[in-house]
Amino acid sequence: MTCRGKVLFGVILSAAIAAAPVGCSKRKDASETPVPASRPAESSVTEPPATQPAVSKHIDAEHLARAGQLIDGGVRFLLAAREDDGAWSLGGGAVKPATTAMVLKALVQHGDFNADSPDVKRGFEVLMSYRQSDGGFYEPRGGYENYTTSLAVMAMAAAQDPRFNEAMRDAVAYLKGIQIVPGAKTPEGQDIDEDHPFIGGVSYGQHGRPDGSNAGMFAEALHEAGVGADDPAMQNVLGFFMRLQNRSESNPLAWAAEGSNDGGFVYAPALRDDLASGESKAGPGPGGRGLRSYGSLTYLGFKTLLYAGLDRDDPRVRAAYGWIRTYWRLDSNPNMPQTQSRQGLYYYYHAFAKALRAWSEPIITDTAGVDHNWREELIDTLGERVRPDGSWVNPESRWEEASPVLVTCYAVLALQEALK
Repeated sequence: MTCRGKVLFGVILSAAIAAAPVGCSKRKDASETPVPASRPAESSVTEPPATQPAVSKHIDAEHLARAGQLIDGGVRFLLAAREDDGAWSLGGGAVKPATTAMVLKALVQHGDFNADSPDVKRGFEVLMSYRQSDGGFYEPRGGYENYTTSLAVMAMAAAQDPRFNEAMRDAVAYLKGIQIVPGAKTPEGQDIDEDHPFIGGVSYGQHGRPDGSNAGMFAEALHEAGVGADDPAMQNVLGFFMRLQNRSESNPLAWAAEGSNDGGFVYAPALRDDLASGESKAGPGPGGRGLRSYGSLTYLGFKTLLYAGLDRDDPRVRAAYGWIRTYWRLDSNPNMPQTQSRQGLYYYYHAFAKALRAWSEPIITDTAGVDHNWREELIDTLGERVRPDGSWVNPESRWEEASPVLVTCYAVLALQEALK
């Protein structure tokens, strides 16, 4: 059977389109899949992952054990979801290199796997087959070069194997080369000068309209590859994120002056055909003025500020942290309209965990004075939502979160961040 339909990569690709049905892919039966042996699934109490013992001072024993169980269950599900070539996709081979890179990162961060484990080794062989002569990782006719290359960099960095050093170095150079800088031109031939709102961003295509999801993925890949905060690429992406923040003191764009000034972040600083108007996936701001900040992009922006070296007391950082304290919640993607409140929920969980680990505080006190152990609350939330087979899925299917492979990757990666 052939799966048809162009499938994008959900929130990871920040586009909502029709997905090829997952059931079209031929997968290995779970009985053929080796199960991690270090922590038996049927045990009611498991040992915490051996790779992260120091986190126990921030998580009690019950939550530590539960996190280990959830991660193990997610890994078993992902192993069972392998396709015949030993790689992973969203179904029928769709978005294979990006999906494979995400799963590989989750596996090599698990104590039972390394770059020489058979499942991991075969997955990397498939991923490496997408390495291009320009250093990027992508399907030449598939597009989304930034996303796929960024995810490949993160998988290689997590593997900590010197065999990947050259490929990772070339991939980082490729990513830096597609960042929008002064002197570039838009696809329509317009000049991009130093005051252009696109500067420092990264887009789906060469110098097209950039957005926070693309730029955040880019920044995370560079950070995990060891690129320093003072690197020009990191400082350029910092400037781009300044134009995504609802903070008129540091954002010169018109929509920021009209908006809530709440310190949160939106999706895009400007439109391709209207540089005076930005975009938020949460819609307009209060009273229809400006743009509405929302959770997944605010946590993405917050961690990018930290990756780019801003001090914890920098007013831009404090403004973003104030938004986080104001809109604290894990039952929905914060400040999305009620009818959209669970869209992109698992992408939010992943950004939440990455950002708060970067912030390095075990307890967040919200604006009502309530203390939150973010690690334990995340473990509880994902424990409530896990399915019997160890996977997760979002009933709100926007941005491909109906895919259990994608959503389980988000959940496992978020839990692994909580244990670091």
